Amino acid sequence: TVKVWDAFTGQVSLTLTGHTGKVLSVAFSPDGQRLASASFDQTVKVWNVPWDAKLSESPLVVTNSIGMKLRLIKAGAFQMGATKSTDQLATLFETKAENFENEFPRHRVTISQDFRLGVTEVTQSQWQSVMNTQPWSGKTFVKEGADYPATYVSWDDAVEFCRKLSAKEGVTYRLPTEAEWEYACRAGSTSMYSFGDSPGSLKDYAWIDENAYDVDEKFAHRVEQKRPNALGLYDMHGNVFEWCSDWFGSDCYKSSPAADPRGPSWGPYRVFRGGSWNYSSQRARSAFRDGNSPGLRSYGLGFRVLRSSIGSSVPTVATPVDPPVPPPVVAAVRSGTL
Repeated sequence: TVKVWDAFTGQVSLTLTGHTGKVLSVAFSPDGQRLASASFDQTVKVWNVPWDAKLSESPLVVTNSIGMKLRLIKAGAFQMGATKSTDQLATLFETKAENFENEFPRHRVTISQDFRLGVTEVTQSQWQSVMNTQPWSGKTFVKEGADYPATYVSWDDAVEFCRKLSAKEGVTYRLPTEAEWEYACRAGSTSMYSFGDSPGSLKDYAWIDENAYDVDEKFAHRVEQKRPNALGLYDMHGNVFEWCSDWFGSDCYKSSPAADPRGPSWGPYRVFRGGSWNYSSQRARSAFRDGNSPGLRSYGLGFRVLRSSIGSSVPTVATPVDPPVPPPVVAAVRSGTL
């Protein structure tokens, strides 16, 4: 038996049977449409794999009209909230346990629809192409350039950017919910950060106080300079905090819906996530959440956009075919799905 897993959701998406012995190795064809498997029973099977049409029409990353790269994020479920206790976090970061209470209780959340998320935070050039303004110009703690994040952008400004980009392209752009944001940030991980639990390794993935503010680089840095998470998303940790669509509720996890939560119905603050170049590793954790006035504009605050659901992209039925000559099989993985 050969099983094909979705590397992000961890679910089996395809099961192939036909060998009588244990499978020795597998390989996908270059176009991804066939899978070969070799067994200890000295047989080789080649399978036609008719992936869902929407998958072939929807590559993992697309580039829109303003040069923004958007990554396909498939529907699935995850555990939302802090992965360590408040006491453990307080000890680790030398602060009060109460500072982490809004990240509890940890709870299972289902994201029911696929979506696309910006590979990077919205950049200054992308902002200007849509809004024709430079809200960061002349402000403190800013480095200007096409690939630097757009900062001094309020929640209201970010929503207006999404509205104008939607009108320009005829598809829906919006801010992600904080559940969608954390789901994408974690990229299947169950640790404090998308790459593990070590704050010491964070500098490889993020601009935080240690490698920015503390070394007199007091500004948001160019996007795509650090390592991405497992989904290829950059700066989900650090660089600038990112606005989410939800109202902020300090205890909303206690009554949050299990599927597609969208936060409280009202509140004085909007959620932001992800950490910033002038804050410590504590705030760059995947579970960290905070909020502020939707009118706030700051040097450490930006956003990335979500493009709405594009439907399912799960393989369906596989049909075995007999190869004319049993080829040698070399173990390989197609897009991390094996």
